Amino acid sequence: MKTVYQNLNLFDGEHNQIQTNSWLEVDEQTGKIMALGSGDAPQADKVVDLQGKYVMPGLINCHDHMVMDPTDPRGVTDFNVVETTVDSVKHLHEMLRSGVTYVRECGSTFDIDLTIAQMINEGKITDVPEVMPSGRPYSMTGGHGDIPNFGYVVDSPDEMRKAVRQGLKRGAKVIKVMTTGGIMTERDFMDDPQLSVAEIKAAVDEAHHKGITVAAHAEGIAGIMNAIEAGVDSIEHGFYVNDEAIDLMLEKGTYLTPTIIAAWAFPEYAAGIAPDWEMNKAKKALADLRQNIAHAKDRGVKITLGTDAGTTFNGFDKTPTELQLLVDDGFSTFEALQTSVNSAKLMQIANEYGTLAAGKYADFLVLDNDPLADIKAVAQEDKAVYKKGHRAY
Repeated sequence: MKTVYQNLNLFDGEHNQIQTNSWLEVDEQTGKIMALGSGDAPQADKVVDLQGKYVMPGLINCHDHMVMDPTDPRGVTDFNVVETTVDSVKHLHEMLRSGVTYVRECGSTFDIDLTIAQMINEGKITDVPEVMPSGRPYSMTGGHGDIPNFGYVVDSPDEMRKAVRQGLKRGAKVIKVMTTGGIMTERDFMDDPQLSVAEIKAAVDEAHHKGITVAAHAEGIAGIMNAIEAGVDSIEHGFYVNDEAIDLMLEKGTYLTPTIIAAWAFPEYAAGIAPDWEMNKAKKALADLRQNIAHAKDRGVKITLGTDAGTTFNGFDKTPTELQLLVDDGFSTFEALQTSVNSAKLMQIANEYGTLAAGKYADFLVLDNDPLADIKAVAQEDKAVYKKGHRAY
């Protein structure tokens, strides 16, 4: 059975234009696009008239923490596995409703994301984004990730090698290493380099042997440089990326995931609630990171879409807000939307996700307004969200 969606204005994610009077032909059995075009639509078993609305690809968020609760002051360590699992599924529903159709988890307590991803693939959990799971992240003793039930603690290349092998055995599809301190831990700082180049490289070697990518939490420049030199595939946050790092990223093809909203949310929502040490860290980083990320983009670094969702006051419905922040920082609307396409490329799923084309999955959003004219169109609360040709919201 095939369904044709017609009378729509199409942004396919690849071209910087809206294709008017367009149509999509979807195979209901596979959930993939059979054909698309403009003008007269082909005949089909079912026809859906979208009445001139705008269709764009579903968003791909490549940095999320489904296991965290951005509104709960207990933090990530004080939840049990059952409570965390229930909350994680709820958070995934929130993400799909916001327009995110595929997500990469970047650090999960109890390795919950490994089981959830398997259950999604088996059809036991539905109407949520697909999940690329990381399992627990890898941290040094006392590092940004040395938290109960959260990080694997490693203190040598051999320990890293064994821990990553265990993670891969459990089903991790991306490896997350913590190469600097961060905002959310009191006793370390963004400038602190964590994990040696040799330790990071051990993780990279083991992951790349399996064709799996490595993401590095890296905020200060020393840890950023260590991670790039060790061969990671993406720098997450990258707040203090500079020209030396950019040169190396361009040479190696390293991606950058800014997660601007993770720092932006603090002064926006946390005043008088978050502890002073956390507020001070976030405020210190915000102005610098927004300037540095824009500079990296202007120099040609491939920027991806990620929000660090689950961190303090950073909700699972905020991916469209990250797009708005990118535009505020000098990205064109097309460049901002291309970050989602870059996420698909980084995650090695671009052959089936990220843009709307024949042979790719019919993951798309239906909007009232043109997202290329105004990025805020993506934030429409009552937009329709389709996953593999099925309307989920």
